[in-house]
Amino acid sequence: MKSWIIAIVVLCSTSQSSFAHVHRIHSRHAADPAYTAALAAANRFLSAWETEDHETGIVMLTDSARQHATPEQLQDFFSPGPQAAYEISRGRRLKTQRYAFPVVLFRAAEIAGRPRTSTIVITRDSKSDWEVDKLP
Repeated sequence: MKSWIIAIVVLCSTSQSSFAHVHRIHSRHAADPAYTAALAAANRFLSAWETEDHETGIVMLTDSARQHATPEQLQDFFSPGPQAAYEISRGRRLKTQRYAFPVVLFRAAEIAGRPRTSTIVITRDSKSDWEVDKLP
C-alpha cells in the first residue's frame, strides 16, 4: 500500500511540472534611448500643461512652435483648469531625433465632456535637448 501512495505522489509531482509553462515577455522593440528621452520630454511638457506651469512649458518649445502660436493662444493652452489630465500613447519615430506621440487632453471646461485628441511632436535640438516642435 505504501508503494502505491509513493508512486501516486511521484507521478503527480512529475505530471504537474510537465504542464508548467513559463511565460516570457517579448519586446517588439529594442530599447531605444532616444525614444525613451523623447517620451520623457513629452511627459514633462504635458505635466507642465497639467499643472499650468507656463514657464516650464514655454521654455520647452522650439522657436518654430513659439512662432506658430500667439501669446494669447499659449496663455489659453497652459490654463487647462482644475482636474486637467492627459494620456500619452505609444509614439513613433518620424525621422532621426524626431518622434510623434498621440495624446488626449482632458480639460475641466471641455464642451460636453469631450477630450481633445492630438499629437505632440518632440525633436532634439543641436545642443542635445529635447523640445516640443508641435503643440498638441
